[in-house]
Amino acid sequence: MTTILHSTPDNPIPGKHATGFFDGVGNRKIRYAVFKTEASVARGTVVLLQGRNEAIEKYFETIGELNAAGFWVATFDWRGQGGSERLLRQPGRGHLEHFADYERDLMIFLEQIVLPDTRLPFSIVAHSMGALVALSLAPMLASRIDRMVLLAPFVGLSGQALGQRSIFSIATIMDWIGLGTLPLHRDKGNRPFTNNVLTADPNRYARNQALTDAFPQLRLGPPTARWLRETFQAIRRVLRREHLTRVIVPTIILAPTADRLVPHLAVEVLARNFRAGHMIPIDGARHELLHEADRYRAQAMAAVLAFLPAFEDADMVAGQFEESLIPTA
Repeated sequence: MTTILHSTPDNPIPGKHATGFFDGVGNRKIRYAVFKTEASVARGTVVLLQGRNEAIEKYFETIGELNAAGFWVATFDWRGQGGSERLLRQPGRGHLEHFADYERDLMIFLEQIVLPDTRLPFSIVAHSMGALVALSLAPMLASRIDRMVLLAPFVGLSGQALGQRSIFSIATIMDWIGLGTLPLHRDKGNRPFTNNVLTADPNRYARNQALTDAFPQLRLGPPTARWLRETFQAIRRVLRREHLTRVIVPTIILAPTADRLVPHLAVEVLARNFRAGHMIPIDGARHELLHEADRYRAQAMAAVLAFLPAFEDADMVAGQFEESLIPTA
């Protein structure tokens, strides 16, 4: 029997869960998991969307806390990363053909796994690239998703040798001349904790590196030129006011102020034009809020749990859904 989820001694698999694969766009095999709360009455289901180069296993700690708070958690690995089907013969390259493929995979997941197999109401908690996908698809989610939490949404890129415009221009030219499957720089492998831009917590950083050391098939290398071009185009689109005015799902944006990957100014621009969204800064935190030191992570989790539906909200939504199923004379 093939093991779908993987654990390490300091990263055990949370409680009751169901796992499998669904067919994404182009019949790509997408790995998913649903984790059930032990609570007798569920507060609903959190659809947990990861960032680039992440996998289900990386979020076991957060999934366990959401389960303990009364939520089911439904999550999956984006195409081309984690335990989902890779898109190139070189599995370490982070590739993507079309950004819309991410969106369509998410819709398939919602329709085929979340809606029939989990508990109302549905909320999205999304990090970085996952938050960009949620934000891009958000105008279509009003009838499906009750609330959204976007953590360090990937709406800009900083901390690189070149600026974002230069990276986009180079990636676009490479894609035009048939080099879209090549990365812009070499894979340097796992990096030491010192001077990392992701988290101030050495233990969580070591735990996540131990996971990919034990299961290297979960790891992803640098993105390809095509991935960069498609993603930067999506960023431009979602930051436009005409897009943001179409989003009506109540949303909070958790913004780490010491993020050296996503410029804080870009998140402020997003929040300023986002009527349905409210930004909450996490002062001093780095990019990976759910893997940060406790003093930052506790603030992020408190904001998430306070914003998600309470038990009475879940009961109300479930009741309205059941009433809608009663045939009228």
